[in-house]
Amino acid sequence: MRAVLGEDQPIAREGIASILRKAGINVVAAMDNAVDLVRSAEDHKPDVVITDIRMPPKLAADGLWAAQEIRARRPGTPVIVLSQFLDASYALDLVGDDPSGIGYLLKEKVASPRILTEAVERVVAGGSALDPDVISLLVGRKRKDDPLGALTPKEREVLALMAEGHSNAGIARRLVVTVPAVERHVTGIFMKLDLKQTGSGQHRRVLAVLRYLQR
Repeated sequence: MRAVLGEDQPIAREGIASILRKAGINVVAAMDNAVDLVRSAEDHKPDVVITDIRMPPKLAADGLWAAQEIRARRPGTPVIVLSQFLDASYALDLVGDDPSGIGYLLKEKVASPRILTEAVERVVAGGSALDPDVISLLVGRKRKDDPLGALTPKEREVLALMAEGHSNAGIARRLVVTVPAVERHVTGIFMKLDLKQTGSGQHRRVLAVLRYLQR
């Protein structure tokens, strides 16, 4: 697997690159600004792009711009954006209309190599890897006449894991229950939230949940 990395802080850049290399991922380029990151992704056509959200030249959300630009130029390119900020709007902007191959993680979580490498595996496989804290923020938001209030505690757990990008089998492993049990919870969630289920892929299910949470 080949990766292009975007990170302007040398120590953080080398730390992330080291985690990736130890997992058998070849870091073919490591850039310190968003413009060069986009160019590098075009040149190398990597299996995954990993970038910090705050980068030169503007030191704003340039990494997010770069991720979106890379996806626009080469649709389907798996990207993971790392952020220091718990801001659900960044994650939703990144997802757009297609969460497949998208990851958004809080930077502090990268201290755990397993979290980053699992996220890479999921997005490269066409799934999504959205930070649990961001999803908790969306799920916990108060809404007027909120249908989320009709969900059982277990359904809320399943909803959050769905939004993170986990499959039914993945949710079953996390909650130590059977896959049929998860399927029953998912059916109940979609009915209570008046969301249409689709058999056209995991990412469409995630998108339906995220659109609801965004409202």
